Amino acid sequence: MNFIIPYSEASNLRSFLPRTVERLVFTNGCFDLLHAGHVRYLTAARALGDALVVGVNGDASVRALKGPTRPINSEQDRAEVLAGLRAVDAVVIFPESRATHLIELLRPEIYAKGGDYTVETLEAGERVVLEKINCSMHFIPLLQGRSTTSILEKASALAQM
Repeated sequence: MNFIIPYSEASNLRSFLPRTVERLVFTNGCFDLLHAGHVRYLTAARALGDALVVGVNGDASVRALKGPTRPINSEQDRAEVLAGLRAVDAVVIFPESRATHLIELLRPEIYAKGGDYTVETLEAGERVVLEKINCSMHFIPLLQGRSTTSILEKASALAQM
């Protein structure tokens, strides 16, 4: 059922999902250079519920969060790669730096975030919305040594050889 849903249709997402979906899991991020850490994280997130929706930061928000040289891959390419993963049921590209509005639209039962976050370090607006909609939060341990930043650093070091 993997598909990319336009942001304008996000509030109708549940109508696209099978009726058997009771526990919708949501996560979000840049997912610029997909690596094993992402795949394991998304697989673990999907295991928390009946369907996994991934919010992908749009290109402008990635630049705001990561700097002018990012993203490496366009928002459409990042969404397409994620939608092709077995663990991912749907993808929504969102324009904001934070997923607060998208969380409000989707109203997931479960919010998954990487283990580098805690309830206290989540962006305050996101935390307020998650508590308001009574969404449970799960923090999934990261695969050590795997990150887009480390891949880019290694590529840069190799290019300088």
